[in-house]
Amino acid sequence: MKIIGTIATTQEVFFLRTPVDRILFLSLLFSGLLIIGRTLHTGSLTFAFLTWNLFLAYIPYAITNWLQYKSGLKLRSFKGTAVFIGWLLFIPNSFYILTDLFHLGSGDGAPLWYDLALILSCAWNGLLLGLVSVRQMEKFLQASFDRTNEWVFIFPVMFLNALGVYIGRYLRFNSWDVITNPFGLIADMYFMITHPIRNVNGWAMIICFSLFLSIIYVTAKEVSKAFK
Repeated sequence: MKIIGTIATTQEVFFLRTPVDRILFLSLLFSGLLIIGRTLHTGSLTFAFLTWNLFLAYIPYAITNWLQYKSGLKLRSFKGTAVFIGWLLFIPNSFYILTDLFHLGSGDGAPLWYDLALILSCAWNGLLLGLVSVRQMEKFLQASFDRTNEWVFIFPVMFLNALGVYIGRYLRFNSWDVITNPFGLIADMYFMITHPIRNVNGWAMIICFSLFLSIIYVTAKEVSKAFK
């Protein structure tokens, strides 16, 4: 009974506490079943990496979900600042899955429509986790400061997300490379900054995705009001 109680408590704390948690869990479960179904049908692990990507996408959501129940924690504190920096390092992983659409058509043994549904469902979950997490962090910042302009928060965060997506997709760095390979990351970023013309495609992608993600976020906030 004690074990069952511990499992129930863990579920309540991490992913089944609110209606949003429960619907996100069901959506993630659907993606997981699609990945398992494809693996069993084809005998190939071609898209098994999406499981790891979904896990990474969940981390920033778990961080901000935890923050919702830490009313005394403020950004101005050392702990609050550390949590915010950690969140910034992981939040690009949520939106990174959108670029996994590049892999459509690269697998074999499964119908193209199935792979489309599989990758879209994972991308959708990553996007949802990212949007909700950003909204939760926005509320955390609003509680830490008396007045915060929406765009002062949104565009810089979405710019960093787009930068993180570019770094992950094209420069092939991960969130933990900030600690394990900081000099390699700094060297590549220095090259991008000091040679903007030679990296014009990269900066164009980053700016485009910054605007795109900002529009999606603001649109989602406004559209959600229509369902209340």
